Amino acid sequence: MERTRLILVRHGETVANRENIFRGRMDFPLNENGIEQAKCLADELLRFHIDAIYSSPLSRATATAKPIAETQKLHIIIEDGITNISLGNWEGVPHTEIAEKFPKEYHLWQTEPEKLNIPNGEILADVQRRSVETIKKIVKKHRNETVAIVSHRAVLKPLLAGLIGIAAPYFWKIHIDNAAYSIVHYTELQGFMLYQSNFNRHLKKFVFEE
Repeated sequence: MERTRLILVRHGETVANRENIFRGRMDFPLNENGIEQAKCLADELLRFHIDAIYSSPLSRATATAKPIAETQKLHIIIEDGITNISLGNWEGVPHTEIAEKFPKEYHLWQTEPEKLNIPNGEILADVQRRSVETIKKIVKKHRNETVAIVSHRAVLKPLLAGLIGIAAPYFWKIHIDNAAYSIVHYTELQGFMLYQSNFNRHLKKFVFEE
Protein backbone atom coordinates (compact mmCIF):
# COMPACT_ATOMS: atom_id res chain seq x y z
CA MET A 1 0.00 0.00 0.00
CA GLU A 2 1.37 3.41 -0.94
CA ARG A 3 1.85 5.61 2.12
CA THR A 4 2.74 9.31 2.13
CA ARG A 5 4.35 10.64 5.31
CA LEU A 6 3.86 14.26 6.36
CA ILE A 7 6.17 15.70 9.03
CA LEU A 8 4.33 18.74 10.40
CA VAL A 9 6.76 21.13 12.08
CA ARG A 10 6.06 24.19 14.17
CA HIS A 11 8.69 26.92 13.80
CA GLY A 12 11.23 27.62 16.56
CA GLU A 13 10.90 30.13 19.35
CA THR A 14 10.74 33.92 18.84
CA VAL A 15 10.81 36.80 21.30
CA ALA A 16 7.04 37.11 20.79
CA ASN A 17 6.54 33.52 21.96
CA ARG A 18 8.66 34.17 25.04
CA GLU A 19 6.93 37.49 25.84
CA ASN A 20 3.39 36.26 25.10
CA ILE A 21 2.67 38.62 22.21
CA PHE A 22 0.10 37.88 19.50
CA ARG A 23 2.04 37.14 16.33
CA GLY A 24 -0.15 36.39 13.31
CA ARG A 25 1.62 37.46 10.14
CA MET A 26 3.93 39.96 11.85
CA ASP A 27 7.35 38.69 10.86
CA PHE A 28 9.11 37.98 14.14
CA PRO A 29 12.49 36.26 13.58
CA LEU A 30 13.75 33.32 15.60
CA ASN A 31 15.47 34.26 18.84
CA GLU A 32 18.73 32.65 19.98
CA ASN A 33 16.92 29.69 21.50
CA GLY A 34 14.79 29.30 18.37
CA ILE A 35 17.89 29.12 16.17
CA GLU A 36 19.32 26.40 18.42
CA GLN A 37 15.98 24.58 18.39
CA ALA A 38 16.00 24.57 14.58
CA LYS A 39 19.47 22.99 14.54
CA CYS A 40 18.40 20.32 17.03
CA LEU A 41 15.29 19.65 14.98
CA ALA A 42 17.33 19.23 11.79
CA ASP A 43 19.56 16.68 13.55
CA GLU A 44 16.49 14.84 14.86
CA LEU A 45 14.91 14.66 11.41
CA LEU A 46 17.98 12.93 9.99
CA ARG A 47 16.12 9.82 11.16
CA PHE A 48 14.01 10.28 8.03
CA HIS A 49 14.78 10.56 4.35
CA ILE A 50 12.82 13.68 3.44
CA ASP A 51 11.93 14.10 -0.22
CA ALA A 52 10.62 17.68 -0.12
CA ILE A 53 10.27 20.54 2.37
CA TYR A 54 7.60 23.23 2.29
CA SER A 55 7.58 26.35 4.45
CA SER A 56 5.35 29.27 5.33
CA PRO A 57 6.84 32.46 3.85
CA LEU A 58 7.36 34.06 7.30
CA SER A 59 11.01 34.21 8.36
CA ARG A 60 10.55 32.26 11.61
CA ALA A 61 9.32 29.34 9.50
CA THR A 62 11.93 29.61 6.73
CA ALA A 63 14.72 29.93 9.31
CA THR A 64 13.44 26.73 10.96
CA ALA A 65 13.24 24.99 7.59
CA LYS A 66 16.73 26.08 6.49
CA PRO A 67 18.88 23.68 8.58
CA ILE A 68 16.50 20.82 7.75
CA ALA A 69 16.83 21.59 4.05
CA GLU A 70 20.61 21.84 4.34
CA THR A 71 21.05 18.50 6.12
CA GLN A 72 18.63 16.79 3.71
CA LYS A 73 20.14 18.56 0.65
CA LEU A 74 16.82 20.06 -0.41
CA HIS A 75 15.51 23.42 -1.63
CA ILE A 76 12.80 25.04 0.48
CA ILE A 77 9.48 25.44 -1.33
CA ILE A 78 7.63 28.52 -0.09
CA GLU A 79 3.89 27.89 0.23
CA ASP A 80 1.45 30.71 0.99
CA GLY A 81 -1.28 28.22 1.84
CA ILE A 82 0.46 27.39 5.12
CA THR A 83 1.32 30.94 6.19
CA ASN A 84 0.14 31.96 9.64
CA ILE A 85 -3.35 33.14 10.48
CA SER A 86 -3.89 36.87 10.14
CA LEU A 87 -4.73 38.27 13.58
CA GLY A 88 -5.58 41.71 12.28
CA ASN A 89 -5.63 44.39 14.96
CA TRP A 90 -4.19 42.03 17.58
CA GLU A 91 -0.87 41.44 15.83
CA GLY A 92 2.14 42.60 17.83
CA VAL A 93 0.02 43.28 20.93
CA PRO A 94 0.71 41.53 24.28
CA HIS A 95 -1.92 39.15 25.61
CA THR A 96 -2.22 41.23 28.78
CA GLU A 97 -3.22 44.31 26.79
CA ILE A 98 -5.83 42.45 24.75
CA ALA A 99 -7.23 40.85 27.91
CA GLU A 100 -7.61 44.29 29.51
CA LYS A 101 -9.12 46.10 26.51
CA PHE A 102 -11.25 43.28 25.09
CA PRO A 103 -12.10 40.89 27.95
CA LYS A 104 -15.02 39.16 26.19
CA GLU A 105 -13.08 38.57 23.01
CA TYR A 106 -10.00 37.43 24.93
CA HIS A 107 -12.10 34.97 26.92
CA LEU A 108 -13.36 33.59 23.62
CA TRP A 109 -9.74 33.23 22.48
CA GLN A 110 -9.01 31.22 25.65
CA THR A 111 -12.06 28.98 25.33
CA GLU A 112 -13.43 28.74 21.75
CA PRO A 113 -11.22 30.65 19.32
CA GLU A 114 -13.07 28.90 16.50
CA LYS A 115 -15.86 31.45 17.14
CA LEU A 116 -13.56 34.47 17.27
CA ASN A 117 -13.57 37.10 14.53
CA ILE A 118 -10.80 39.65 15.13
CA PRO A 119 -11.18 42.97 13.25
CA ASN A 120 -9.19 42.81 9.98
CA GLY A 121 -8.20 39.24 10.82
CA GLU A 122 -8.84 35.74 9.52
CA ILE A 123 -11.14 33.18 11.12
CA LEU A 124 -9.90 29.68 11.94
CA ALA A 125 -12.42 28.07 9.59
CA ASP A 126 -10.74 29.85 6.67
CA VAL A 127 -7.28 28.83 7.90
CA GLN A 128 -8.47 25.24 8.06
CA ARG A 129 -9.92 25.31 4.55
CA ARG A 130 -6.82 26.76 2.90
CA SER A 131 -4.33 24.61 4.81
CA VAL A 132 -6.21 21.34 4.22
CA GLU A 133 -6.58 22.18 0.53
CA THR A 134 -2.84 22.93 0.34
CA ILE A 135 -1.87 19.66 2.03
CA LYS A 136 -4.10 17.62 -0.27
CA LYS A 137 -2.33 19.19 -3.27
CA ILE A 138 1.07 18.42 -1.73
CA VAL A 139 0.09 14.80 -1.04
CA LYS A 140 -1.10 14.40 -4.63
CA LYS A 141 2.24 15.72 -5.88
CA HIS A 142 4.40 13.62 -3.52
CA ARG A 143 2.66 10.24 -3.43
CA ASN A 144 4.53 7.63 -1.38
CA GLU A 145 7.16 10.17 -0.28
CA THR A 146 8.09 11.92 2.98
CA VAL A 147 7.39 15.65 3.07
CA ALA A 148 8.24 18.18 5.80
CA ILE A 149 5.81 21.06 6.32
CA VAL A 150 7.07 24.00 8.42
CA SER A 151 4.28 26.23 9.65
CA HIS A 152 2.66 27.82 12.71
CA ARG A 153 0.60 26.73 15.70
CA ALA A 154 -2.55 28.48 14.49
CA VAL A 155 -2.24 26.68 11.15
CA LEU A 156 -1.15 23.23 12.31
CA LYS A 157 -3.95 22.89 14.87
CA PRO A 158 -6.84 23.53 12.45
CA LEU A 159 -4.97 21.56 9.79
CA LEU A 160 -4.68 18.46 12.01
CA ALA A 161 -8.31 18.80 13.06
CA GLY A 162 -9.38 19.06 9.44
CA LEU A 163 -7.27 16.13 8.24
CA ILE A 164 -8.45 13.64 10.85
CA GLY A 165 -11.93 15.00 11.52
CA ILE A 166 -11.80 16.58 14.98
CA ALA A 167 -14.90 18.75 15.40
CA ALA A 168 -14.82 22.25 16.89
CA PRO A 169 -13.96 23.29 19.51
CA TYR A 170 -10.62 21.61 18.79
CA PHE A 171 -7.99 24.36 19.15
CA TRP A 172 -7.10 23.94 22.81
CA LYS A 173 -7.39 20.15 22.65
CA ILE A 174 -4.22 19.98 20.55
CA HIS A 175 -0.85 21.12 21.92
CA ILE A 176 2.13 21.88 19.68
CA ASP A 177 5.44 23.17 21.04
CA ASN A 178 7.91 25.40 19.23
CA ALA A 179 10.19 23.27 17.02
CA ALA A 180 8.22 20.11 17.79
CA TYR A 181 6.85 17.91 15.03
CA SER A 182 3.92 15.62 14.39
CA ILE A 183 3.58 12.89 11.78
CA VAL A 184 0.54 12.21 9.63
CA HIS A 185 0.29 9.30 7.19
CA TYR A 186 -1.92 9.24 4.12
CA THR A 187 -3.13 6.26 2.10
CA GLU A 188 -5.75 6.12 -0.64
CA LEU A 189 -7.65 3.45 1.28
CA GLN A 190 -7.65 4.98 4.77
CA GLY A 191 -7.10 8.68 4.19
CA PHE A 192 -5.20 10.72 6.79
CA MET A 193 -4.03 9.19 10.08
CA LEU A 194 -2.28 10.91 13.00
CA TYR A 195 0.74 8.69 13.64
CA GLN A 196 2.69 10.79 16.15
CA SER A 197 1.94 14.10 17.90
CA ASN A 198 4.10 16.93 19.32
CA PHE A 199 7.41 15.05 19.37
CA ASN A 200 9.88 17.26 21.29
CA ARG A 201 12.57 15.03 22.81
CA HIS A 202 15.27 16.77 20.72
CA LEU A 203 14.74 20.17 22.36
CA LYS A 204 17.61 20.89 24.77
CA LYS A 205 16.10 24.11 26.16
CA PHE A 206 12.45 23.16 26.32
CA VAL A 207 10.09 26.05 27.10
CA PHE A 208 6.41 25.23 27.63
CA GLU A 209 4.09 27.79 26.06
CA GLU A 210 0.52 28.10 27.36
